[in-house]
Amino acid sequence: MSRPVLLLLLFALALPTASPAAWQFTLVRASDVAMSNPHDVKLSADRRHLFVSDVGNDRILVLDAATLAAVASFGDATLDGVHDIDFAADGRAFVADTHNNRVAIFAMDGTRGTLLGEWRERIAGPEGVLVHPNGLVYVAGAWSNNVVAYRDGRVVHELGGLSAPHDLELAADGRIWLADAGNDRILLLDEALTIVDELSGPRYAFDGVRYLDVWDDGTLVAADKYNHAVKFIDRAGRLVATLGSGEAGRGPGLFRTPEGADSAGDLVWLADSGNDRVVLYRVRR
Repeated sequence: MSRPVLLLLLFALALPTASPAAWQFTLVRASDVAMSNPHDVKLSADRRHLFVSDVGNDRILVLDAATLAAVASFGDATLDGVHDIDFAADGRAFVADTHNNRVAIFAMDGTRGTLLGEWRERIAGPEGVLVHPNGLVYVAGAWSNNVVAYRDGRVVHELGGLSAPHDLELAADGRIWLADAGNDRILLLDEALTIVDELSGPRYAFDGVRYLDVWDDGTLVAADKYNHAVKFIDRAGRLVATLGSGEAGRGPGLFRTPEGADSAGDLVWLADSGNDRVVLYRVRR
């Protein structure tokens, strides 16, 4: 090798190599409202309110999304161990009323809900619910180890062989992400509940993955309960960031058995369930 070529090679090796910028997570605030084991959280369409499944208090608690102050609650007299909520375009809310083994349907008037009816067919202990743009409502039965798709209260699709399935979230292309918690995996399903893909194994190291959120760019946010962490997975399936130390704690960057997640822009709301609170983070990447 000639001396000029060797010098150029050594110079190139001395240059800094490009690497992905580290994600930055800033704790904006934590709630101080009395809660008991809050699970999934859902923003209102106008992003002004956060609907919290307040499991131990058997209610849907409504917070101001910006301040995390309590605004209202509903379902106190009818729900038992509620775990999830989702909204239809017609103003109805579908609630996973877990200990009553049903999906409870509410008519919404702002932040208040009035019980309209229920669906029970082929589910036990429902913990996840998704209102899909295709007109179906998908429900994960954590005790019946299945997912069912309802049309007007009648089951039209079903997937069995799961273990304590939890959240269902809509992918950008209309397919469905499912947290199959007892199997420590996340599944991608088509609208007929056929398994399309699976995220599992050592590269994710899930331990009781629970509730999910999907960003516009396809990033998947997963509350990994027993790892006391929230994991961020890009649309190519790469684990790109983790928020949480892996040990239970309380404070910036620490969780105790986190469950719920929702987001808007660079803000992420998380249910820090074991600490009986909701926390709001700003994410930079």
